[in-house]
Amino acid sequence: MPSWADLFIRSFSFLILLFLITKLLGKKQISELSFFEYISGITIGSIAGEAIAGLEKNMFQGMVAIAIFGLTTLLVDIIALKSKSFRDFVEGRGTVLIKDGKVLEDNLKKEKYTIDELSALLRQKNIFKIADVEFAVLEPEGDLSALLKKENRPITPKDLQMKVVNEKEPQTVIMDGKILDESLRSAGKSRSWLNTELTKLNATLDNVFIGQVDSYGELTVDLYDDKIQVPSPSQRPLLLATLKKTQADLEIFSLGTDCEKSKQMYKKNAKTLQETIDKLTPYLSN
Repeated sequence: MPSWADLFIRSFSFLILLFLITKLLGKKQISELSFFEYISGITIGSIAGEAIAGLEKNMFQGMVAIAIFGLTTLLVDIIALKSKSFRDFVEGRGTVLIKDGKVLEDNLKKEKYTIDELSALLRQKNIFKIADVEFAVLEPEGDLSALLKKENRPITPKDLQMKVVNEKEPQTVIMDGKILDESLRSAGKSRSWLNTELTKLNATLDNVFIGQVDSYGELTVDLYDDKIQVPSPSQRPLLLATLKKTQADLEIFSLGTDCEKSKQMYKKNAKTLQETIDKLTPYLSN
């Protein structure tokens, strides 16, 4: 048999063998490994490489072996994109480990995970009680996806029927003491505005390590000198507090006057201002 044909056969044979061994060992092999599993994986790969190419073989055959592995991997990826059944076989499918707060022991044994290892994966997601979990799946990549029971999930603004503003990407307008004019224009600001904001923060441009403009148009900076305390932006909270005080004053005026016409005017404007406050609160709250 020609040497190239022998190399071709050995490459494919060991590629299939390594794939089957990895499937047999389970998802732990591609997740976090123990010392033994790490050493075992390296050893298996080294043995396979030596068996395919061999130290006595020339460099060209080693390059051919690497090319065969690379092209085979590319071919597998292309086929996996077109066939779900093939993709499930090659990449695997998610395995349910917890359902309705109960551990599925058979699936846990199938993936060769212990309860201690499952608990460790849950703790990485700040989950310390299995009974709090509605559903947990071990993904093909070895990561654990967990859904808490509804009563154990953090409360969101949607749960409280609160309106929130969509956040935009912050624009970095200062880096290493230098102004980034393109980012400044993207934020809709000018150099004169930037200099004014730096003055309010008692900061100099050459002392700013990084400065960013958020979606509210406020500037936050990190200084080289960490001993200097930079005041937090306060324009929005102050404006909200002023609007609330004005609305309260209008209601007090309506109660304090005997003139019916003035009373109705104060009530009307207090109501209009309250509606405005309700709309602006998501934008003006920290």
